[in-house]
Amino acid sequence: MFSSIKAIEKLQRHNTINVLIGISALILFISSSLRHELFNSSGDLAFFDQGVYLISQGQLPISSVLGFHVLSDHAAWIVYFLALLYKIYPSVYWLFAVQSIALALAALPTYLLALQAGLRTSQAVAMVVVYLLYPVVFNSNLCDFHPDIIAVPALMTAVLAARSRKIIWFCVSILLVLGCKAVLSLTVVAMGVWLLCFEKRRLYGAIAIISGTAWFLIANWMIIPYFGNEAALVNRHLYRYSYLGNSFTETWQILLSQPEIIFKNVFSPINLEYLFFLLLPVIWGLKPKYITPLIGAIPCVAMNLLADHPSQKNLVLHYSLPAIPFLTLALIASLAAGKAWIQQQRLIILWSLVGFLALGKFGFFTSRYLKDWDNWQATKEAIALIKTKDSVLTTDNITPHLTYRQLISFKYNNPLEIAQLHQFHYILLNLRYPGWAASSESYQELANHLKNQSEFQLKYQQDDVYLFIK
Repeated sequence: MFSSIKAIEKLQRHNTINVLIGISALILFISSSLRHELFNSSGDLAFFDQGVYLISQGQLPISSVLGFHVLSDHAAWIVYFLALLYKIYPSVYWLFAVQSIALALAALPTYLLALQAGLRTSQAVAMVVVYLLYPVVFNSNLCDFHPDIIAVPALMTAVLAARSRKIIWFCVSILLVLGCKAVLSLTVVAMGVWLLCFEKRRLYGAIAIISGTAWFLIANWMIIPYFGNEAALVNRHLYRYSYLGNSFTETWQILLSQPEIIFKNVFSPINLEYLFFLLLPVIWGLKPKYITPLIGAIPCVAMNLLADHPSQKNLVLHYSLPAIPFLTLALIASLAAGKAWIQQQRLIILWSLVGFLALGKFGFFTSRYLKDWDNWQATKEAIALIKTKDSVLTTDNITPHLTYRQLISFKYNNPLEIAQLHQFHYILLNLRYPGWAASSESYQELANHLKNQSEFQLKYQQDDVYLFIK
């Protein structure tokens, strides 16, 4: 009788976790989809959406949005598997679904790791809520689409597998992490050091260190240079570290020869603010004796601290997400030892809820995301008139809605580029909300020019939205 009651209670606990995961995945999916429908998605989503689409069509995945091969960005070969979904039906909502499910699904290994560490069931459920309400998790979901988000549940599963001595699951999880983003190889190496030195999982730590190091070298010395070039990478990524030079060679030289520059940049007010808001949702459980899991977060946090571009320190974006699994593990360790400042489930959940309400960007849906609502209908009508997969020039926030073609661009801000307009079949402009890639004045100049060109016909004009067709 007693065993039957325990079995029923265990089943109910698992059902609670499943419900939390399901609800979270649904909320995340609806949120990212609604943001997209309100024309607030932009270049990164268009880049991956077009790349995955081209792969699914058997075409070379060189995105016209950014001008290079998808593998030259971060060597994220996971996009080739995402293309299998596009073979069923090409839709950007596959990316939103994968991202939402991945973020929510990380709650399962979080729960299992908490139980494995000896936490009470109520505390384990509270840790699931802590993860799901972490502002960075919700905010990252609203940041277009990035394959590295898939690495979050994989990192948690890797730790669970290492602690459970499931080497196959561990290797599969590590492989998945490495396929999401080349720089995550540093996170894998750091996790390996932690497993080797502090968790006494020598084999697992060695596998992580060796595989992470090998993939870092292969990705950065072979795959990325083969499919792209250093100039593209500088424009795409190294501008965030402008004080470290304009190439990888210069960066290493400065790092080794002028360390004082690093210290000056790292110990800055903006970095202190970044760390404060990153740690605030979990500060109640970070005790020095139990923070060794944070070794895995060092590469992610260090890169954000080293950057001089504010985007790397903005919790609205996804750059801090790889640190969240290790912050969660540090909380679990403190709770398991009975040393966290807060132990009760209700207080833990209350703290997380307050943190989410303070730092989560759900408020964007009533402010920033409604900024161009007044001509939303006109934009939708103009998009509906683009019937073929011919080339398109448009604004950056419309681009993700028209990516299923080989040539689409949102880069126009120079009158000299007028001579290149002949390569586009459609030109769709929103003069009222031009996005960041150009100004209203430059688009107005372009619209006036096109009106006087016999090659293009004005097909649609409403509420400052213009569609020209060759």
